[in-house]
Amino acid sequence: MTERITPKQFHESDGIDDWRVLFGGACAYFRTGSFATGVALISAIGTLAEAANHHPDVDLRYAGITVRLITHDVDGLSERDVDLARRISLAARQLNIPADTAAVETVQVTIDALDRPRVMPFWRAVLGYRQVGAEDLVDPNGRGPSFWFQQMDAPRPQRNRVHVDVSVPHDQAEARVAAAIAAGGHLVSDRHAPAWWTLADPEGNEADVATWMGRD
Repeated sequence: MTERITPKQFHESDGIDDWRVLFGGACAYFRTGSFATGVALISAIGTLAEAANHHPDVDLRYAGITVRLITHDVDGLSERDVDLARRISLAARQLNIPADTAAVETVQVTIDALDRPRVMPFWRAVLGYRQVGAEDLVDPNGRGPSFWFQQMDAPRPQRNRVHVDVSVPHDQAEARVAAAIAAGGHLVSDRHAPAWWTLADPEGNEADVATWMGRD
């Protein structure tokens, strides 16, 4: 039986320096520099994935590829992800393709709702998404950001009720927060840091910069 591991356990494993845990799994970005080199790495990943019977999500672009690992059986990370992450990183090194840990992130749109069952069907229909559990809508094709519906206890008219969550590598979060503040934003709250910082732009639109830390 596959057992779930924590993000901390994943990061404490050997051989996964190229990877960072974000919303929805462990991610790595490999700077291929060309489409053909990216295809070569994807071919190697395909062979490894078939041998392990464990299949990552792979996004190919001209300059690089993003790889995301998660064990769907446990709805989280497992040693299967650790093992495949090591093998993918080795394949990348053999092809002289470097990883860039600062280039991975996951964006999630959050809607604060007083009545989730009434609000979610609209968004499910307008986006063409599917519902997962009681709180989430996801793109069935894995392309768009997920939508999370956060339960509110009371109206909050003084603040925007739609905001963006940006899941970043734990070792990049403070730099991302500082950059956002330097760009004209301000810190709303760091009460939950390092799990997340809440920031706002000059007009009060909010974004959370989130990591896996503090969630175990």
